[in-house]
Amino acid sequence: MHRTTIVIDDDLAAALDAYMESTGAANRSEAIRDLVRRGLSARREAPADAHCVGVVSCVIDQSVRNLAARVPRGRLDRHDETVAVLSAPLDHTTSIDVMLMRGHVGEVSAYAEALFAERGILHGALSLVPVAEERSSHAHPQGSTHEHSHLKVLNGF
Repeated sequence: MHRTTIVIDDDLAAALDAYMESTGAANRSEAIRDLVRRGLSARREAPADAHCVGVVSCVIDQSVRNLAARVPRGRLDRHDETVAVLSAPLDHTTSIDVMLMRGHVGEVSAYAEALFAERGILHGALSLVPVAEERSSHAHPQGSTHEHSHLKVLNGF
């Protein structure tokens, strides 16, 4: 770890203390690390070929012609990138959908931006989590050695 000294005014320090209290952060360093990580991951300057996990969320007006069929079709077309989907009705015509995607930043971002551009899609948001894919071998007690991948969450792109 690196030690960094910062100077903040009284109002910002009070806001930081309130943030610590509301999130349960143990100290200012922990709170600042969390805020810096969030701020850096919210930036869209990630390389298009970087690996990520993306959380795509939006409100869908199901009454818009064919939208209720097009959105699931778009996920099926990306079945290798789609990890999980939650769709919850908000009222008689709208739902909120949250999709967990896995892949390269360029692919996940392009999917999200195309989705957000559809008529009937409201309140679209994309959150990218930088990850690295690591390959490893191991054996289970009753099986042979095999290789698989693990995702490791990174602090930034």
